[in-house]
Amino acid sequence: MSSAAYQTLFADVAHAGVHHLPHGKIDQLIAGASAAGCLVLHVDLATARTKNDLLTLTGKALRFPEWFGHNWDALADCLADMGWLPAEGYLVILDHCDGIHGRAESDFVALLQVFQDVAAEWREQGIPFWCLVDMQADGIAWLPTVAQADE
Repeated sequence: MSSAAYQTLFADVAHAGVHHLPHGKIDQLIAGASAAGCLVLHVDLATARTKNDLLTLTGKALRFPEWFGHNWDALADCLADMGWLPAEGYLVILDHCDGIHGRAESDFVALLQVFQDVAAEWREQGIPFWCLVDMQADGIAWLPTVAQADE
């Protein structure tokens, strides 16, 4: 997809949510998201082994406030607010997810569910909130790829 096509996609609140990150270079994707007014944030999960690792790495990467409670409810609360990082929309890229998916699948799926629920909350406010999941293996069957969102 071109940068302009990604810009249109990422501005579309109706399709925002959790999707697989397309394989290959993502320069056009990031440029399109930025042009759509989305703040692009990366969470590197390469070293994640446990639920606590998931929460700690996510909190640090997204610059959560000190009061972040390192549990699923606190994660949802922080993601649903983002007042410390105001933007017209959000694109969170979860990098290197294969390891944690293999080691702590239920916790990883819970993380994705929190992101999906928060995306629905933002959608009600008319703000696009995207989470793209970088997986090199088979991925997660129920998770669409971002390119499918505009079909």
